[in-house]
Amino acid sequence: MLIDHWPLVGLRVRTGRLELRLPTDDELAELADLAARGVHRPDERPFLTPWTDLPPRELARGVVQRHWRDRGLWTPYQWTLELAVFAHGRPVGVQQMRARDFAVLREVKSASWLGLEHQGRGVGSEMRAAMLHLAFAGLDAEHAVTESFTDNPAPLAVSRKLGYRPDGISRDVLDGQVRVSQRLRLTRRDWVTSDRPAVTVEGLDDRCRELFGLGAPAVPPTA
Repeated sequence: MLIDHWPLVGLRVRTGRLELRLPTDDELAELADLAARGVHRPDERPFLTPWTDLPPRELARGVVQRHWRDRGLWTPYQWTLELAVFAHGRPVGVQQMRARDFAVLREVKSASWLGLEHQGRGVGSEMRAAMLHLAFAGLDAEHAVTESFTDNPAPLAVSRKLGYRPDGISRDVLDGQVRVSQRLRLTRRDWVTSDRPAVTVEGLDDRCRELFGLGAPAVPPTA
């Protein structure tokens, strides 16, 4: 069975109304269709990713390819976990968690998107809280970091609500102009003392933890 070779397919992270897990290929197609219908209004540009610059068909294909790419490039020393977010059994968005040298740094980075039709209901905050529980309670992380454009209030509000603190800025070029992002950091100490929803994790066994770099040598073996 696939789970024997890729135990991440058995990983489940649940809150009161959400489930985060790897999607099946058919569910991935649903996610692609959801993204093609929009993740932000056409007159906005809250991400570096050009969500509205591509035809819907190409955008949907890119969502599928991104999931396949991240699984194919996974190593215990550098990985990206693209968890589909389900509400009432249907996919509503993606919560990403990624890391490099996690066994040593104990730090994860996050990004996410939510279908436009599911925004404004507190789902973004709840799915990030679920990811943080997986990181801190499940994988013994020490830090979680994220960043958002300074003029994109929704994800910044989510971060503040979950206990993140400012951690400097980053600058990028978008459409020939400088865009400034606020970096934010959540420490284990702040996470432990913050208010957060109840979260349960299923399927995080030793084989799964090894894929995240826990139990692997600190330095990758040379080829």
